[in-house]
Amino acid sequence: MRADRLVSLVLLLRQRGRLSAATLARELEVSTRTVLRDIEALSSAGVPVYAERGRHGGFALLPGFHTELTGLNHDEALALLISGSRRGSQAFGLGSALASAMLKVVDALPEGHRDSAAGAAQRLLIDPETDLLSRRVVAEEVPDAVVTEVRRAVFAGHKLRIHYAAVDQAPKWRTVDPIGLVTVRGQGYLLATRSGADRTYRLARVLAAEELDEPAQRPDQVDLDRAWQERSTRFRTGGDQVAVLVRVNPARREDLVSTALAVRTEETDADGWLRLEVTFQDSRHAEWALWQLTTNAEALAPQWLRTSLRDRAAAIATCYGVSS
Repeated sequence: MRADRLVSLVLLLRQRGRLSAATLARELEVSTRTVLRDIEALSSAGVPVYAERGRHGGFALLPGFHTELTGLNHDEALALLISGSRRGSQAFGLGSALASAMLKVVDALPEGHRDSAAGAAQRLLIDPETDLLSRRVVAEEVPDAVVTEVRRAVFAGHKLRIHYAAVDQAPKWRTVDPIGLVTVRGQGYLLATRSGADRTYRLARVLAAEELDEPAQRPDQVDLDRAWQERSTRFRTGGDQVAVLVRVNPARREDLVSTALAVRTEETDADGWLRLEVTFQDSRHAEWALWQLTTNAEALAPQWLRTSLRDRAAAIATCYGVSS
């Protein structure tokens, strides 16, 4: 993770003095371009990194610079490691820990650099609550007691009991083997197994949670990114999904694609419009997505979708017809 890499970069410079970009890239197992971006980020945050040019040049810290991140507790350290996503901290119940940890980081800076770091922070805004069209980005609220219990079970490697409210089902207790936590666009998910089968639970639907003493049945190492991609693929290709052939104005392509589960094929028609075959979760999802695009898209198939959209448009036209 980037926050972890930045800390490692500073520690390398502290321990070994001046190092070239190529050496830093080799030590951190990243590209030299990534190292240069990280150096710029550290400089913007007030860390006094300077460059020396020439045959024996490289990057170094100003003499006398030191950091003493004393007093960081477990949650604060964890919050720093995921601080690349403020919403991730909130989704995992670490918002307050992140705030207190950042105060300690600023306090650890040399006195002459604290003001510049605070000033830099005022110039950055990450994940605002609304986009340019004033559409609110909704982050799901999960009770602290629930997410804390889930988080403890994940880190301790213990089994977990959750009172879970699945869609269109009465809430019931489940005992699972937790694997990891994922946050996507402000929504938190628990990746777990149940009786050996993969399961994905939305944290906002966990009504209560209890960490058990029994060890979880799970591998010692996990690639969460790969696990999430595999589950996403299964989600997009399973269930009652529907395939739709649609013509769309190129200017609205991203609006269509962002609401679909997957794009199977895409080609350009003679008039410049795009012809795509996309999949949606179900019939209601497909109808809703196409309706949002008004006359900028036309569903070509299946016929039931064309009929449904036509009937909805006719009902709207009748509602707003000229009064006698």
